[in-house]
Amino acid sequence: MDSMYLLIPLSLMLFVVAIWAIWYAVKSNQFEDLDNAPDQIILDDRQTRREQLKNQSTHQTNNQSNTRHL
Repeated sequence: MDSMYLLIPLSLMLFVVAIWAIWYAVKSNQFEDLDNAPDQIILDDRQTRREQLKNQSTHQTNNQSNTRHL
């Protein structure tokens, strides 16, 4: 019987934490796009790689034009 005094408040606190976690996930749009989330990681990586290659090519072009003027 004494353990009930510990287990009931503990279970209520755990219940409140679980409800808060679900509410926070819904509020922060964690469940918005469940179908395309795995694809988005790949697409983001491809876009980042394209930007890096574009920046490298413009940097190299700028360096070549600067050396010609010297």
